[in-house]
Amino acid sequence: MTTAEFGVNCAAATPVDRDGALRLDLFSAHCKALLEEGCHGIALLGTTGEANSFSVAERKALLESALEAGIRGDQLLPGTSSCNLSDTIKLTRHAVQAGAKACVLLPPFYYKGVSDEGLFRFFANAIEGVAEERLRVILYHIPQVTQVPISHDLIARLRDAFPDVVVGIKDSAGEISNMTAMVERFPGFAVLAGADPLLLPLLQSGGAGCITATSNLRADALRVIWDNWCDPNAQAKVAAAQDRVNDWRSLSNTYVQLPTVKTMLSRSRENEAWRNLRAPFVPLSDDEASVVWTQMEQLNG
Repeated sequence: MTTAEFGVNCAAATPVDRDGALRLDLFSAHCKALLEEGCHGIALLGTTGEANSFSVAERKALLESALEAGIRGDQLLPGTSSCNLSDTIKLTRHAVQAGAKACVLLPPFYYKGVSDEGLFRFFANAIEGVAEERLRVILYHIPQVTQVPISHDLIARLRDAFPDVVVGIKDSAGEISNMTAMVERFPGFAVLAGADPLLLPLLQSGGAGCITATSNLRADALRVIWDNWCDPNAQAKVAAAQDRVNDWRSLSNTYVQLPTVKTMLSRSRENEAWRNLRAPFVPLSDDEASVVWTQMEQLNG
């Protein structure tokens, strides 16, 4: 797997008890299952992982639990960003020293309308503050949530300043044109789909894989796409796998996505604890959960 190939990575959900305490045992088991189901890696502590609802200590503990369970560092892509530089450096250095393949960094998202100069300084100060040659950074572009987009000019400047560090981007904006433009402008730069329906068209345009929420549930189908997309004799197989992924993705958006994904996981992993979330999210009602589970059965049928 080259620098520009990351494959299928799960934007892993984070299990908690009803009181919000981390369920490290469930998380470790989930990571192992995801790898067995076809994931190349685990992108823990992202949007789906409720990262910004956890403390620095909790985020470190989650990463360490995966390692202690036997997940290799080069299979982990932890989200290590925070709106403040100090915590970003602490989390990123911890991940690098733990052997993580790369760290996924959001821009600081509390203040809106900031300049590319300000964003460059944040990322540059983080990289220089970590001061680890092994550091590899995947930028995280999700402007519908952060309201702070990552421009191509900013990427170019970061690539010029840190060519061996800033190796890729997760694009969750849902615009294939933006992804293909980055593939064309930045050779060797790993462009990763953050939306499952765009994995196949992105691969066909030179993309490097995906970090997606639906891989919590359908890593098998995503892996079929990755393994066979360029085989002309497997086009029907790949199209069927992409359709399956799209159906499960659509189901996960029936209600608020994260509570829905966790409700689906509670059925697929056969553990009700997966329905728990940290505020401000709330679990689906029992009636809503019943609707989701019925549709899961229909999709599996």
